[in-house]
Amino acid sequence: MEQFSKTERNTVKRVPKRGHYDKKSVYEILDAGFIAHVGFSIDGQPFVIPTAYGRKDDQIYLHGATTSRLIQHLQTGAPVCITVTFVDGVVLARSVFHHSANYRSAVVFGTARLATDEEKMDALEVVTEHIHKGRWEEARQPNAKELKATSVLIVDIEQGSAKIRTGGPSDDKEDYELPIWAGVIPMDTVFRKPVTDPLLKEGIPMPPSVLPFAE
Repeated sequence: MEQFSKTERNTVKRVPKRGHYDKKSVYEILDAGFIAHVGFSIDGQPFVIPTAYGRKDDQIYLHGATTSRLIQHLQTGAPVCITVTFVDGVVLARSVFHHSANYRSAVVFGTARLATDEEKMDALEVVTEHIHKGRWEEARQPNAKELKATSVLIVDIEQGSAKIRTGGPSDDKEDYELPIWAGVIPMDTVFRKPVTDPLLKEGIPMPPSVLPFAE
């Protein structure tokens, strides 16, 4: 199994047994979402920006307006940290101190470059398909004006790690005798039935990528 190298930058410090450094674990978390928090620093001021993304192989694609601070700064090759997190449950212990959460998180580090004009359309397809598989071929694709106003960053993933917690609460030995309920409240991300745009022309059916969500 292919692994990321462990360094000071990507090593899980708090509860290290929950750390995972294989690409499979990291990429499964990245592929399960489509909103990442992108961290970078400008003149000593840190910023963390939520943004949509796509992944292909060992690269992450970010897009935005050509004038955006994130795009303008990262295209210079500045270091970037990208995180994706899912909460899978609230863990209720017998003591407040041991309350926790079950979660999956991925943190990756790298540097970005600006996609060339030849790469841009393919990169936007990756982002679109990552958000909703099948949508690229169903919708109108970007025109020349839209492409000119949009920049795409290609981030080479240099290092990464995942941190995963599962299971129930972990209380102090003496607290197991307390008459206090403990356990886990599971959480899931659920897609609900599609809501048709009220301005949609009559007679237009749901496309194949949306239809399964209507059932």
